[in-house]
Amino acid sequence: MLAVLGFATLGSFMLLVMRKHLSAFTAIMLTPIAAALVAGKGTALGDMIMNGLDTVAPTAALLLFAVLYFGLMMEVKLFEPVCQAIIRLSKGDPVRIVVGTAALALLVALDGDGTTSYMIICSAFLPIYRRLGLNPLILATLATMALGTISGTTPWGGAATRGISVLHLNATEYFVHMIGPMALTSLAILAVAYWLGLRERHKIDAEKLAAFKLEIASGEAFEPVDAGWRLWFNTALTLVLMVLLILGVADLLVLFMVAFVIALLVNVRSIGDQQDLIKRQAANAVPVMILVLAAGVFTGIMTDSGMIKAMADAALSVVPESWGSTIPLFTAFLALPLGFFMSNDAYWFGVVPVLAESAAHYGIDANQIARAGAIGQILHSMGPTSAPLWVLLGLVKAELGDFQKYALRWGILVSLAYILFAVVTGAISVT
Repeated sequence: MLAVLGFATLGSFMLLVMRKHLSAFTAIMLTPIAAALVAGKGTALGDMIMNGLDTVAPTAALLLFAVLYFGLMMEVKLFEPVCQAIIRLSKGDPVRIVVGTAALALLVALDGDGTTSYMIICSAFLPIYRRLGLNPLILATLATMALGTISGTTPWGGAATRGISVLHLNATEYFVHMIGPMALTSLAILAVAYWLGLRERHKIDAEKLAAFKLEIASGEAFEPVDAGWRLWFNTALTLVLMVLLILGVADLLVLFMVAFVIALLVNVRSIGDQQDLIKRQAANAVPVMILVLAAGVFTGIMTDSGMIKAMADAALSVVPESWGSTIPLFTAFLALPLGFFMSNDAYWFGVVPVLAESAAHYGIDANQIARAGAIGQILHSMGPTSAPLWVLLGLVKAELGDFQKYALRWGILVSLAYILFAVVTGAISVT
């Protein structure tokens, strides 16, 4: 009963959002609430919602200050020199721009923090996309696939760290076997970027593209950048922030709060101007926060009601006894839909241990289950419970339904390629 109700809830949410019958904010809250009432768990709704909010509240606060910080950096044109350098290297060619987007996304995803990665990518490329009329959904698609592949696989990225900790694994033993599949999947993302760039090149008016290339060659395409002391200070502050984030010297929320206050005092001296800046950036920050909190409601109800565990048990029950040795492969395929809909905490701490315990009965190493589970991170980065995704959608001004209609086909394709590469390289076994 709970499993059927869980799958129905997920399907209803997707249908309502993609058909635009409801906004993502209302659908992500109403569908699990309705399911809990049908399951007779209405009296526990309050506790389930609060448990879900407790898990996402720190993330919502983090996203608020991350959006404020990078929003300020964009206003003071910190990333303008980077944009201009990219334009010069690309010579205005859409293929080079799109491939460059993927390459930068793969590189910055090594940081492990999705919000930071998306901010950097959008700061560098979004002005270029708008200038040429390129589809910003391409940027969003490549950024999410890169984050899911790199950050979702590396032991320091957060997602795989959960699996390593809950299954008591050695990080080196887990990761060494994933380097090959991760590298091959990165090449697959670059190939997708090349294809998307070719399609965009044919869509852009030839005369407009030629005129833009002439502007680049002559230097007219670039606005002069004030390379004053504030630019150098902002650069140093951002680099220090990135280093501290990677080293983990303090909680991410604390680092972004302090960095934003410092940046605000240095770049905007008037109290009135500071208030105006916060109001402008609130247009981006507030929608992100309320969607993250709504996602907390979704995961809290789905997890505490038992629907998530029931769905995992139901999916596992369809595997015949004679196919027990293929559990790692089955886990990789199961990770795609579950990773898409579930929060990482619910997935890694609730579902993966169940799969690992079942695999142990067949003598299968838990490392293989952790590796297979990480493959689902590509689709997780595109799903409604991925908090950084809401930041990305806010930056590119896209609706969740429009993004998923465009991105999911490529995410599924690259995820299937990831599974193939993992099997071929022996990262997960099928025998």
